[in-house]
Amino acid sequence: MTSRQPNSGLERLYRESGWTLRQFAQEVNRIGTERGTPLKYQQPSVHQWLSGHLPKETVRPLILEALARRLLRPITHTEAGFPAPPEESNSHPTTVEGLIDLGRQDMDPSRRSVLSAGLFSVALTVPGWPDVVGRMEAVQSGKTRRIGMAEVDMVSAMTERVSELDDQFGGRHARPLAAAFLVNTVAPYLRADAPEEVRKAMMSAASDLCYLTGYMAVDEGIHGLAQQYYLKALELAGASEDHLTYCTTLRGMSVQAVDLRHGKAAMRLADAAASASPQAGPRMRAFLAGQQAHAAAQLGDRRSALTYLREAEAAMDKAESRGKVFGSYDPASLNYHTSQVRFELGDVHGAVAAMQESDRLRYSVYRRTRVKERAILAERQLSVGHLEAACRTWGLALDDYPLVNSARIDKRMTDMFQLIRPHLRNHEAQALYERARTVVRPGLIPT
Repeated sequence: MTSRQPNSGLERLYRESGWTLRQFAQEVNRIGTERGTPLKYQQPSVHQWLSGHLPKETVRPLILEALARRLLRPITHTEAGFPAPPEESNSHPTTVEGLIDLGRQDMDPSRRSVLSAGLFSVALTVPGWPDVVGRMEAVQSGKTRRIGMAEVDMVSAMTERVSELDDQFGGRHARPLAAAFLVNTVAPYLRADAPEEVRKAMMSAASDLCYLTGYMAVDEGIHGLAQQYYLKALELAGASEDHLTYCTTLRGMSVQAVDLRHGKAAMRLADAAASASPQAGPRMRAFLAGQQAHAAAQLGDRRSALTYLREAEAAMDKAESRGKVFGSYDPASLNYHTSQVRFELGDVHGAVAAMQESDRLRYSVYRRTRVKERAILAERQLSVGHLEAACRTWGLALDDYPLVNSARIDKRMTDMFQLIRPHLRNHEAQALYERARTVVRPGLIPT
């Protein structure tokens, strides 16, 4: 489909971006690769778009995301001179209907490739606390079924069990269970008749499960899907006036953004999480300030990063003085943030020391985190010339690797092969390489 008239909307955005035609094409190609659909556009294609030729329907969201990342604001189809997609003309589903649709797609194996193609969006509209608190559609379906706190307690207990499975075995195993539970059990509970206290408690429990499911989607590298679960978690947390899960979800969205190197989005989300929790206790304050420190460091804001890190350290000291709390933000987590801040600010030796301390302090049940962060530690040890120490650390990661099914860890193992290959004359490097070939999943092993 083409147009005889130049696309003035896209032309304005292109001028505002400051890109050359080649840079515009490269950025669209890069985002296509990120989505799992590599593209090979060059300058003539961009010139055609500006002249009025409509890009393929599947490519338009990539163009909008490229511009949104460059201009740091949402870009709509209309603003870019593209026709609105069909779904934009439909009414938005209710929170519960949207949750059912999301979970059903996630449960269906035939939909997994489509879900994996979902794109992380820096321009995602995140509802503020005043926008969601106390607001929830009337979801009762007219059925006579009534629920009480026993059902709420069951949902919370199931969420804890799924979280334990995720910690030990990775998100690929646990997320389908969570999606099925959301659709088949939690959604009907949200529609059931209940006293107001129970309804709010059920929405809070559902919010926590949505957050966990989104976190597991991040672990699998399905970032667009993760954002959709996170948005549902925010809606339900606001409706139930659950500040804790609302702030935790915003912070999780910041972690997702910073790990994808979207520092500005990560900082915005981390600040939103902190501002939405003005009465946070010391452990929660450490939890939020640690993420603010990491995001600020990625932006190169050394002063703010170190200020936030000191704030996190002081809050953690205060929290620990009140007694250790298993399963919460703890000294191992804080040392991880310290390592990330030091690394972003160029202190790789300091980053290695902090990550080693994090590994020493981490509870043994967090197997997936242990494998991931030992792989990161090994990469940093290698970068400062400690080849044999890196090989030993990667070896420890391989001890647990067969029990964990995680896309993030698979990516670290692929990187390990590439990083070790130039050092195969070293005995320990050769031994690690050969052992890894017998342990790592076959599709990840170089030929």
